[in-house]
Amino acid sequence: MSERVLPDFVARDVDLAKRTTLALPGRAALYAEVSSLEQLAMLAGDSLPRRFVVGAGSNLVLSGDFDGLLLHMAMRGRELLGDDADAWYVRAAAGENWHQLVLWTLAQGWPGLENLALIPGTVGAAPIQNIGAYGLEVAERLHAVEALDMSSGRTLRFDRAACRFAYRDSVFKQEGWHLDGRQVITRVVFRLPKAWQPLASYADVAAELERQPSELPPARPPAPPTPRRIADAVMAVRRRKLPDPATLPNAGSFFHNPVVSASVAQRLAIAHPEMPRYPQADGRVKLAAAWLIEGSGWKGRNLGRVGMYEQQALVLVNRGGACGAEVIALARAVQADVRQHFGVDLTPEPIFL
Repeated sequence: MSERVLPDFVARDVDLAKRTTLALPGRAALYAEVSSLEQLAMLAGDSLPRRFVVGAGSNLVLSGDFDGLLLHMAMRGRELLGDDADAWYVRAAAGENWHQLVLWTLAQGWPGLENLALIPGTVGAAPIQNIGAYGLEVAERLHAVEALDMSSGRTLRFDRAACRFAYRDSVFKQEGWHLDGRQVITRVVFRLPKAWQPLASYADVAAELERQPSELPPARPPAPPTPRRIADAVMAVRRRKLPDPATLPNAGSFFHNPVVSASVAQRLAIAHPEMPRYPQADGRVKLAAAWLIEGSGWKGRNLGRVGMYEQQALVLVNRGGACGAEVIALARAVQADVRQHFGVDLTPEPIFL
């Protein structure tokens, strides 16, 4: 380890099991809960050991101990920067809880994030993964990302184009920010549209909206759903399908929905006409990883102390006392069977440390 004197808010030999939603064993040699830009700046420079940045630990698989400095981003704060004729501009600190930010913006009358309600994690992690659900990706609502270069101490700002967003991907992920802490996201600015249009065509959300009592008198034709109703529908669907990490440890969706060529999609459609398929703007087709996993016999099936959740095959769960090696073994077994049954490769969504 470096001889550099560390600030007193840096702890040594910290247990990480309760700091990740999969509850896997592992310890960090150094651990800093960063609650301000000043604290983060104190940890800049090149004389520190390897860094790794974590938010809520909801997208992380611990494979063992980490011998470097784990930076837990706990910075708080959210504000309306201003608005123009088209949008409101809202800035939130990296450590803000994502779901609480969604609810707060809706309560202020600023719609746009409702389809992303109840996604676990923090604001700072959202652009790295380009989180998305039910027809919306955070990239569509993002205006800018603010960060700190940990080598030089310079403040950085990335507009939406500079983020190089793609499906569950961004420049921050492409360049490995989450792996070495070279740059750390500190705040995110969102652009929430005033000319808001509901996104409620996904079958599960549409069905939930049908079940919900309307907050308006009956009308002909029916009034479109409000942002809050969509958020409530999304939350109901997620709670029904996904386990609470507090009672059954998990990291949410464990695999990306694969995107395949049109020719591969056509081959699969002939062999499996019931397979869900989602055409993409570039001509490729997105497949449902949960359907592929279930079709390979893994829904509700365990391998040792881990398994694929019985209510949602895409979610890998820790049944109790599992370690990182068991998670990796299950992930590889699922990948192998999906490849054997369908000729499609699945890519894990969480980060492995």
